[in-house]
Amino acid sequence: MLKALIPVDASETALRAVDHFISLVQGREPMEVCLLHVREPVDAWEIRRVLTADEIAALQRSEGEDVLQAARQRLDAAGIPYTAEVLIGEVGATIARHAEETGCDKIIMGSRGESAISGLLLGSVTTKVIHFAHVPVTVVK
Repeated sequence: MLKALIPVDASETALRAVDHFISLVQGREPMEVCLLHVREPVDAWEIRRVLTADEIAALQRSEGEDVLQAARQRLDAAGIPYTAEVLIGEVGATIARHAEETGCDKIIMGSRGESAISGLLLGSVTTKVIHFAHVPVTVVK
């Protein structure tokens, strides 16, 4: 069985990537799917001054779970089982590394994320994932 990784942020293109995966799976041989949300590490001294490392990690996990909620709802409605994870790290490299570590055969992701500063053709995270990944990357517009 093939396995796909779908990185999710709060953007509409990320949800379109989930919809694209659903259309691929419906009526065909099932594919495993892992939803992934990656949070950048918090290095700001202003935050570290008032919160412990455990509090920051819990906050990032909670915010990441909130971001994954819409994608979870779409997969649940389609009856497609999945796993979901929230990781901390440099986003593009973490997505590519996670795909390799979990044995994913492909990555399906949106062309641009929620970032206000994004590339003209492809978002910077998407470009990094394409560069770092050792598996095919499907980019959904």
